[in-house]
Amino acid sequence: MTLQVDSELIELRMRIRHSAAHVMADVVKTLFPDAKIGIGPPTDDGFYYDFMVENPFTPEDIQRIENRMRRVIKRNHKFEYREYSRDEINELNSDEPLKLEVISEIPEGEAISTYTHGKFEDLCAGPHVESTGRIPAFKLLNVAGAYWRGDENRPMLQRIYGTAFESQEALDEHLKRLEEARRRDHRVVGRDLDLFSVHDETGPGLIIWHPKGARVRGLVEDLWKREHYRWGYDLVYTPHIGRSNLWETSGHLENFKENMFAAMDMEGQDYYLKPMNCPFHIMYYRNGLRSYRDLPMRIGELGSVYRYERGGTLHGMLRVRGMTQDDAHIFCRPDQIEDEVNGVLDLTFHLLNTFGFKDFSVMLSTRPDKAVGSEEEWEVATNSLRSTLEARGMSYEVEEGGGAFYGPKIDIHIQDAIGRLWQCTTVQFDFNLPRRFGLTYIGADGAEHQPYMVHRALFGSMERFMGVLIEHYGGAFPTWLAPVQATIIPIADRHHEYAEDVRGRLQDAGLRAETDLRNERMGFKIREAQMQKTPYMLIVGDREIDANAVGVRLRSGEDLGAVEVADLVDRIAMEVTPD
Repeated sequence: MTLQVDSELIELRMRIRHSAAHVMADVVKTLFPDAKIGIGPPTDDGFYYDFMVENPFTPEDIQRIENRMRRVIKRNHKFEYREYSRDEINELNSDEPLKLEVISEIPEGEAISTYTHGKFEDLCAGPHVESTGRIPAFKLLNVAGAYWRGDENRPMLQRIYGTAFESQEALDEHLKRLEEARRRDHRVVGRDLDLFSVHDETGPGLIIWHPKGARVRGLVEDLWKREHYRWGYDLVYTPHIGRSNLWETSGHLENFKENMFAAMDMEGQDYYLKPMNCPFHIMYYRNGLRSYRDLPMRIGELGSVYRYERGGTLHGMLRVRGMTQDDAHIFCRPDQIEDEVNGVLDLTFHLLNTFGFKDFSVMLSTRPDKAVGSEEEWEVATNSLRSTLEARGMSYEVEEGGGAFYGPKIDIHIQDAIGRLWQCTTVQFDFNLPRRFGLTYIGADGAEHQPYMVHRALFGSMERFMGVLIEHYGGAFPTWLAPVQATIIPIADRHHEYAEDVRGRLQDAGLRAETDLRNERMGFKIREAQMQKTPYMLIVGDREIDANAVGVRLRSGEDLGAVEVADLVDRIAMEVTPD
């Protein structure tokens, strides 16, 4: 199901948040007169404002700012629009170096405007609510360092984050979601469940998968491979590095070099860590003569790629420098393109539904400023994706200029258990690479023709998808995906042998079980297994041995009492195969 967006509500929230940002800047300038102000936009979840100050803001400062903001809001100052000449606006901001930089970037002939409330005036194009009193509910959340304009070579500023809503009820609901999001943070849960780690010694943005995390990843990959074979894909393995001429031909060195790691000189040749798998899949296609009867050709790979991301953008598993993409490329005839895009969408929703994702938001992204190919080709490609979405009756938004440099794309955002959207799936149309690499097939007419190419990743990357899954489930993976499905807990030492026998029987049935033979109290072991989100805790003592049974407790705390081992195996077996 695709998500419907209330555009009027979104517009109202943006006005409220933009206005709250201005009020916050007003108060900061009042309380900290030497502060220099940067920019303060609204965002999908709230607002922020950047400040240049001598000393970082403290939690006590943030509380003071919030209290003073309430007084400004209560005074109900009107937001008033004004326009200035370039000389006038520069004079007005003569003591604001960050603002002067922003002003210098406004194109000649474009209106330069401000909004004023009370005595505070800020460079701004709007829009705003009518007055400060129309900011019904807000909350300042936290403060963090942020480089000016996102450039690590520029000054470090203080960024104060806040949020605002059209009602106190909506704000309270949002704050509850934020608290739940903090509880589900994949970095914290991943550490507590011993799933993965990142180390300064190995480098930021590079994930070490621990055994339990690797187990979950393996289960996801097994499902991915099984379903791709079933849906007509062939899987390949390709190298992690390639010679520079490969990336020159593909256009990556021209259009993507800032995201590639530096070249490695090997025997007088430059080699690069691959940022994408597509050129290697193209090499496979070129390895033989292709006929129209061979198409569509669907080539998939769980391929590791490496991209340079700025240190400030890295975030656990969600933004990394080394990732394994669940990648595939489809080579097809022009008459097959819409069917193939439809097939990708069908497989996408099938797989995502398996993990419990039911609600989606769809974005169609068009030609960016930095692009290859003619406008006519882009129009044909974009219309192909658009018509596919419309034929399926899917609602979507258009992101102008958001496409890849080689073609337009469809992005699918999934909604998790607490209502957040995550961008995972991308489907990209490409007419450029087949031309650059001289790809052809022999048509029914005996002549050579150029195939079309579809790039697609359904999970995005194994790292990102794992991070999303951890937060979606809060670490409590469904039984089929849990790294450990059952922990057997003997009451006393004399029960160890039976506990090991139960573990063996579960493992023989294909289940993932372990025994806890530590010299600790039973209650402690049960609580620890619950903290590890283990679906089943199996207690064994004298009575259980006599009955050839186990005492079953669920991670929810529910006690099922004594259950015969054979019956328990049947119960768990029903849960271990995803729908």
